[in-house]
Amino acid sequence: MPLTGSGQISLGDIAGEFGGSAPHALSEYYSKGNAPASGEIQIGADFYGTANTYDIDYLVIAGGASGAGYYRSGGGGAGGYRNSYSTESSGANSASLSAFTLTPGITYTITVGGGGASVGRANGNNGSASSLSGTGITTVSSTGGGRGGYTVVAGGAGGSGGGGGGSNNNANSGGGAGTANQGRNGGASNSSRSGGGGGGASAVGNAGGNSGTAANGGAGLASSITGSSVTRGGGGGGSKYSGEAQGAGGAGGGGAGAAFISEGTTHNGTAGTANTGGGGGGYMGYYGNSGAGGSGVVIIRLPTSGYSGTTTGSPTVTTTGTDTVLTFTGSGSFVS
Repeated sequence: MPLTGSGQISLGDIAGEFGGSAPHALSEYYSKGNAPASGEIQIGADFYGTANTYDIDYLVIAGGASGAGYYRSGGGGAGGYRNSYSTESSGANSASLSAFTLTPGITYTITVGGGGASVGRANGNNGSASSLSGTGITTVSSTGGGRGGYTVVAGGAGGSGGGGGGSNNNANSGGGAGTANQGRNGGASNSSRSGGGGGGASAVGNAGGNSGTAANGGAGLASSITGSSVTRGGGGGGSKYSGEAQGAGGAGGGGAGAAFISEGTTHNGTAGTANTGGGGGGYMGYYGNSGAGGSGVVIIRLPTSGYSGTTTGSPTVTTTGTDTVLTFTGSGSFVS
């Protein structure tokens, strides 16, 4: 809890709040509270009402949806994408979210959503939500990707929307809606040749059409929260008839759709990449399976000086500069 805002403060009080090694000295507490990085520290002016808190950044991506299965099937939408790091975009190219200020000793819970399961001759399956929650912060929840639709069925709504299914009579089926500030819409289809591409974190999925244009999945977004730029949240590609290019998966882990070859041949869509929230590709034909959605991921970046080392769920722990990065590919927790 914060130090008193008036009266006497001892060096022991400061050590109780900010830690340090005995025997304590004021020089341990440069840049703590309101203290300067060097020079004179004034116990009252620099520590009244202060607490040992620090800021964290986060990237929360939900599981991507699977593509649909059967003729003219749409690709799955990417999982919702929410990002606070630096000035990077959050989903649908929205503004970066605010960092959280944490107090030491509190447990924060991480949920990592799974990708939608592959299907045969059916609409795809939505992905599952990912979240970051705990005392003193507003829960950050990203919505699972929207399923791909098959023949004449619209794509499902989700973090990013699924691609719509085409039809023999060129009836229009819409792309699924993306969630505000998380992802883009899926591509529609009014085609007897193709399903629409799934939406990505950054771009709408391509529409299915009767020309040779491929119904590609929408592109994802890049983040350097881990210290290196990685693109995640790509939509799944729509399926296509023979002799034409199937929809490519969107940049950031989206799976490609399948192209029809011949009756009796198995045509499988490609799965979204694990831990990117990428959507799975649709498949074209009577035999085969759609691509499953890629699982989500939650990444936390915090000052190494504030990292307790206490976690569950076996996150990958790395360092970059003065920060520690926790990458959760499965559900777990960390203690601030």
